[in-house]
Amino acid sequence: MSNAIASPDSEIVRPGARIGIGARIDHHRGLIIAIGALIAMLIAWVALSATPVGLYDIGSLISSAATLALVAIGQTIVVLSGGFDLSASAVLSLANVLAVRFVHGSPLEQWAGAALIVAIGGGFGFINGALIAWFRLQSIVVTLATMFMVQGLTLLIQNKPGGSVGDQFAGFVTSDLIPDKLPMSAGILIAALLVWAFIRRTRFGVGLYAIGSEPDSAYANGAPVTRYRIMTYVLAGMFYAVAGLYVSAQTGSADPLVGRPLLLSMFTAVVLGGTLLGGGRGGCVGTVFAAMTLMVTVNILLVLNVSAFFTTIAEAVILILAVLGSSIGKQSAAHESARHAVQWLKAWRTGTRARNGRGGSTRRVAFEVEDFKPIANTELSGRWLTDWIERNREWAKYIVPAYLLFFGVVAVTGFVYGPGVLVSANFYSSLLTLTLFLAILGLGQGAVILTGGLDLSVPWLITLSGVLLTGLTHGLNEAAWWAVPVVLAAGLLVGLFNGIGVVVLGLPPIVVTLAANGLLQGITLIYCNGSPQGWAPSAISSFTNDHAGPLSLAAWSVPLVLVIALLLLHRTAFGRRVYAVGNSPVAAKLSGVRVGATLIAVYCLSAVCSAIVGVLLAGFSSQAFLGMGDPYLLPSIAVVVVGGALITGGRGHYLGVFGGALLLTALGTLLAGTTVPPAVRDIINGVVVLAAVITLRDRKG
Repeated sequence: MSNAIASPDSEIVRPGARIGIGARIDHHRGLIIAIGALIAMLIAWVALSATPVGLYDIGSLISSAATLALVAIGQTIVVLSGGFDLSASAVLSLANVLAVRFVHGSPLEQWAGAALIVAIGGGFGFINGALIAWFRLQSIVVTLATMFMVQGLTLLIQNKPGGSVGDQFAGFVTSDLIPDKLPMSAGILIAALLVWAFIRRTRFGVGLYAIGSEPDSAYANGAPVTRYRIMTYVLAGMFYAVAGLYVSAQTGSADPLVGRPLLLSMFTAVVLGGTLLGGGRGGCVGTVFAAMTLMVTVNILLVLNVSAFFTTIAEAVILILAVLGSSIGKQSAAHESARHAVQWLKAWRTGTRARNGRGGSTRRVAFEVEDFKPIANTELSGRWLTDWIERNREWAKYIVPAYLLFFGVVAVTGFVYGPGVLVSANFYSSLLTLTLFLAILGLGQGAVILTGGLDLSVPWLITLSGVLLTGLTHGLNEAAWWAVPVVLAAGLLVGLFNGIGVVVLGLPPIVVTLAANGLLQGITLIYCNGSPQGWAPSAISSFTNDHAGPLSLAAWSVPLVLVIALLLLHRTAFGRRVYAVGNSPVAAKLSGVRVGATLIAVYCLSAVCSAIVGVLLAGFSSQAFLGMGDPYLLPSIAVVVVGGALITGGRGHYLGVFGGALLLTALGTLLAGTTVPPAVRDIINGVVVLAAVITLRDRKG
């Protein structure tokens, strides 16, 4: 590498250069803010608490925050390298489940089992890192797929809470570092930070910051970028496993879903701790203080007798504020947000006119995306089929595999259940009805992905929509006439929230939609008080379940959805603008496309589609239940990717998305009638997504 090295906390610093007090404060700004936030929350906790806060309470706080702090340390290391790891919570759950199987026997055997679990966590990190580094894939989609795969594996090993861990291991972890003053959890966190302090002073640590700051420059300066990326995810996986072992020791048992609520919390802790999303700046010390701050926030809510349902809302708000605050540097966060808002409003008002660079004058660029027409092939005139194939060869090669695989799965279904199933109207009615849900979600999520984004608010928006429908109507058809528009309007508001967060505030889509998912979870729990009430109107249930001839009404509507989606994305100016933005926002802007308005529109479309699916699912099962949208996050992305869309945007066709919906539904139908556990579906979906992303990736990257 060159003689410029990366500071452990942010900038590129020349050896021998003097760093002034102001520069040092700027380097450690995130850590200072994290410590200040913790102190402020501690003061508020002490002031509001009805009883004195003593050392025991502080020790309990540290013990409660240790799990979040450990898993967030791993996430911080990944974020510093410029990545995201959505599989963290699943690896934690897997380690928690494995602990009740391997941490037994003599003390030596218990610690050997714990070491094996840490190594397994590192192994899954190696899989993530290798896929990302070797195939140059987006970390978000890779770790989302492996999250579901690891989650499925965890449920296969143990599908309900239970089990126990060795007494010596649990006794050590839950003992006191300083009797009656400081718990062992404090010692574990200190040890984790000492490991981090050593790592960041190694060549790998310096390279970690360099890769996060500017990977191309790091590569040009001789850094082994591929090896460092893999090492990053391996190290993170080991920290996730340690967090899972800690939970096992604290609870004395295992829960296969213990890590699921931590996804929002860990990203909040990372950002609140001063680590910059995008990489290159921050550290793990601030993350630990931020994790404690979040735990103090929970304690304050308890002191104020506020429902625990507000916890995810508080975390979502803190995450958004922390990301905004992390932009404080040469410009304040308020100034940066205001600049984004002014630019967006100006673009809306002026139709996104572009400066030509001469005297500040503006002009409308004389071409639109829709002005481009394919060049006719005169040699093939009169041969319409050959001509069609020639003109559509580029996108057809990405679409056809999904349909070929679909027909293959249908053939296997006939082989497994007998050829009679292939001539059964019930089979096709069920297949098309379930395809309808994924086809609608694929339209919304597909539009977002085509612009280069991702919508992670799908699960709880589906749940909120179903809960709202049943709660407002209580099964009355008369109420459905106004309740359904209310539910769709609520979905539209969520889409506006996501779109404005991305466009006006300039926040990363993953942050906005993840925060929105947390907000929706809290709102749903508050609305139904933790238990959904009422029934879906019989008219909606009839639409999804009753037959009109050989098929259900929902199945008959599938062609209508297909036509609407094809027209919207491929025969309208909106659709062409979506592709233009996905290919190049700058070029789209210069072409006169309202980039901001288009982005907001696609997030609104995705949210409305999720709301529609929530209504239909409530009708399909005649009621709503918490978590009803969770199984649809990965499939909503999978149908788009399997259908040939490029996860980074700009390439894809809704015919491919529809083929992906048919394929995944047929695969689920095939597995549903076998003895294969439901958890296997998550594993298969994850494998399908990874295979599609690797096979159909843009090799130019």
